[in-house]
Amino acid sequence: MERLDDLGRAGFKIIQLPGEATFSLDAVLLAHFVRTGAGDALCDLGTGVGVIPLLMVARGKVSTAAGVEIRADLAELADRNARLNKVEGAIRVFRADLRTVTWSDLGRRGPFDVVTANPPFRQPGTGRVSPVESRAAARHELDCTLEDVAQAAHRLVRSGGRVGLVHLAERLVDVLSALRGEGLEPKRMRVVRARPGGRAKLVLVEARAGGHGGLTVEPDLVVRDKDGDYTAEMKAIYDH
Repeated sequence: MERLDDLGRAGFKIIQLPGEATFSLDAVLLAHFVRTGAGDALCDLGTGVGVIPLLMVARGKVSTAAGVEIRADLAELADRNARLNKVEGAIRVFRADLRTVTWSDLGRRGPFDVVTANPPFRQPGTGRVSPVESRAAARHELDCTLEDVAQAAHRLVRSGGRVGLVHLAERLVDVLSALRGEGLEPKRMRVVRARPGGRAKLVLVEARAGGHGGLTVEPDLVVRDKDGDYTAEMKAIYDH
């Protein structure tokens, strides 16, 4: 059964499928973290229900966005979400395989300024695989690997453009290696912790295509305070 949620910005709403296709905190943090210009063109790989393009357009962080999604049902839902919010002129959703897609396939005359991805976190053979196909593909590398994502970002982003990823902190070495292996130099990084002093859970990384070495490690982002409430920064992120 579908559920209609409020994105909390410019009256934007999003259709989700509880238990099958929903967005998580990861996507919200990535949309906030990656640096963009108001006139930039964004490509979101594995866009799912299309939350990252919606957030980026709603907040005026980019002017146009393309969502790439291999699964027909999710691509259709992401397209519906763009039309629901009357931004189908700014957001286009393509059913395509990120392992082979090019910018010309996405109706572009040149590469994108920014590429984002909230890829599957788990490698095959690790952890419990969900019996729900869409959730399994979102969590495990069934449709693409981290290396596939880095290669796609390299094909799609312009020289000097930015690539933003969110991933498990425990796979940080894999993330940095995959990006650098494709000429995408990690330039900014931020660790996400659920609570103060807690174990690092997620990592946000921004790379620059063809950039020089030099990584800035920014202060940790803490999601909840010691009482279990959202921190002031998290409240600001949701209100932004």
